[in-house]
Amino acid sequence: MTNLEKRKLLSAVSHGVLLFNVAVLPLLVPIAVLVLSDDPIVQQNAREALNFFINIVVYIFLFLLLSFIGIGLPLLFLTLFISWLMPIIATVHALTQLDRPYRYPFILRVL
Repeated sequence: MTNLEKRKLLSAVSHGVLLFNVAVLPLLVPIAVLVLSDDPIVQQNAREALNFFINIVVYIFLFLLLSFIGIGLPLLFLTLFISWLMPIIATVHALTQLDRPYRYPFILRVL
């Protein structure tokens, strides 16, 4: 497997795993890719996926709290839709644009 194929695969996996909201899988896979890969593009993609996951978890928690006063429910549904749509866009970008990492819009980058 060439370096470009590895880059494509690991970057796509980092973003694509966010579609599977099963326990800690969206957290562990990008961390593993970040630690195991020495490619800077793959590491940046893994960091972006982790940042996106952390942001989504925080937003869901906040909007669940806000749902008790009524405004949180529409925002919660919007967040769930975005948490499904954005990893698809990021995965397609990672598969087609091998020379630059994907940057999720409107997220706080903590890593």
